[in-house]
Amino acid sequence: MMSLSGVKPHDDAKNTPCTESGSACSKPVRDTWNSVFEVRGRELGCRRNGVSAFTRKVRGSVNFARRLTRYATLNGHSGCVNALHFNESGTLLASGSDDLDIHIWNWIESKSSYSFNSGHRSNVFQCKFMPFTGDCHLVSCARDGMVRLAELSSTGTCRGTKRLASHHGAAHKLALLSDSSHVFYSCGEDAATYELDLRQEKPNKICVTKENNRKVELYSIHANPFKSHEFVVGGRDCYVRVYDARNIKENVNKGIVKKFCPKLLVGTESKANVTCAVYNFDGTEILASYNDEDIYLFDNTQQEISNHHLHQYTGHRNSATVKGVNFYGPKSEFVVSGSDCGNVFLWEKDSEQIVNYFAADEEGVVNVLEPHPHLAVLAVSGLDHSVKVFMPLSEVPSALDGLDEVKRKNCNERETAPDESDIDSDLFRLIMNRWRRSARRQLRDSNEDPGSSSSEDSDEIEEGEEGGEDRGGPAQCTQS
Repeated sequence: MMSLSGVKPHDDAKNTPCTESGSACSKPVRDTWNSVFEVRGRELGCRRNGVSAFTRKVRGSVNFARRLTRYATLNGHSGCVNALHFNESGTLLASGSDDLDIHIWNWIESKSSYSFNSGHRSNVFQCKFMPFTGDCHLVSCARDGMVRLAELSSTGTCRGTKRLASHHGAAHKLALLSDSSHVFYSCGEDAATYELDLRQEKPNKICVTKENNRKVELYSIHANPFKSHEFVVGGRDCYVRVYDARNIKENVNKGIVKKFCPKLLVGTESKANVTCAVYNFDGTEILASYNDEDIYLFDNTQQEISNHHLHQYTGHRNSATVKGVNFYGPKSEFVVSGSDCGNVFLWEKDSEQIVNYFAADEEGVVNVLEPHPHLAVLAVSGLDHSVKVFMPLSEVPSALDGLDEVKRKNCNERETAPDESDIDSDLFRLIMNRWRRSARRQLRDSNEDPGSSSSEDSDEIEEGEEGGEDRGGPAQCTQS
């Protein structure tokens, strides 16, 4: 953490409006952080200003959010890094990549503790430490459609991996339950959501997401942190859907409890898809990012279908990849997203203003943003083969230099993007999948050893049985 000497007390208690070069919005951003008052209260041992309360207020401070700067760059992967996840204590960081490896990082010392092969056949899209397991169980999903479990040892090695489930299409996201060390959810482009229990041999398909009898490919799933039976999914249409795992009935609203969509996207010809949807810290709000559109915040306390959004966050661009979005701060004070311009954008949630932005990817696209569970730390990754860790170490807050130009460029690129609506993407993908399968079958037949055993790898998926159609294809970041 930065020293308190870097914070000017007389500036902290003021309302600090964005500069003209930073935002066109004239509403001020209010920062409730007062360094003199907070430090004095902590030193005197006041209960409301104890160490834990002090840390929470630091993490939620606009002043500290404006001071985020790069702390470390973690090198070790040889492909795009698509997955990041801190363990419960925040001492370790797991990352998954197109190179099919998973690294466990000691991010504080900027080095890899160890790495292992994930067992996947194509791009690793997500990897997560299971809670309450002593960091010994790590689950992952990938473009090959498989969901796998890696059993880790306390000595820093991987004992092995095994397949838990397989989607008929790429599996993009996993959702952990805050109160379970055994159960989690997965979703995939086959529109299916699985409930997986590490104690059971087979997964449970709990729902298939459809709209007008058409399956909706899913790119995102997240569980409510306060109601683990509730989860939200987003995918290849403009709706964010909320399910209750305790009572999913296909004949009653197709199992959907709530459904959200910005009013300006309802009934339009927009091709906007939900690339990511997440709950805030207490599950009362849902944040959704749309490709070639903005980020919207919905009120999850509303009932059933709602076309009203609380806030809208603009300035970035989400087009080139299936991009994530997240909250930052102990009480979700900020919204953070990557962009096709290679920058990370940080908005103050209530005012919708950009309070910080910074470059984070040399290749030009930032996809993954993972806040630390306890500290003012943010890990990000994208098309680069590295992981960047940011902390509030800057001596002065960001002046947001050049922000207007970056926003203008992102807006122009969105408006001038070629219209691909005349391309039947479903037909194109079908042709490509058939071609890949035929090529793999020919390669397998040409390399087949008549004396080899067919059970050499019992947990792998046989061709045409289960798993993603992209299995074995070239390693590349998925396009949205």
